[in-house]
Amino acid sequence: MQDTRALALTFEVSGLPPVRAEALSILAAGHRQATRVRTLLQAACAAAQRTGWTPLTGPVEIDLTLRCPPGHRTADASALLGGVCAVLADKKRVSAIGLAHLGVLVDVALYTDDRQIRRLAYTEEPAEDFSYRVRVAEIPTVV
Repeated sequence: MQDTRALALTFEVSGLPPVRAEALSILAAGHRQATRVRTLLQAACAAAQRTGWTPLTGPVEIDLTLRCPPGHRTADASALLGGVCAVLADKKRVSAIGLAHLGVLVDVALYTDDRQIRRLAYTEEPAEDFSYRVRVAEIPTVV
């Protein structure tokens, strides 16, 4: 039987991505990035449901394209990528902080954990309003 899983998932999000810039988990209740985290989780959930996505367990690549007014970037590329990756990985591994405040969104995961990431890409594009595109893709294993 042929494997019919989607190997890449791309989706758009309005606003700014969550920023990972401190030791406190951005998934913690009351974190100042909570609204951005929830917005990203909702967009990822909708895209996953639309395509029948199942979390990847092998090597992955993650692409983030930020659209923003020229000269108005809010954080550096590593903090933006770190925030997006923290949100899209399986959150069960950080359950020690308590994730009940996320409700059903706690189950949204596009891959298992950051150890799977083999490629990261970040691009900025000029735009009138802030938005971003996320692409998560499986990297085929070549032996």
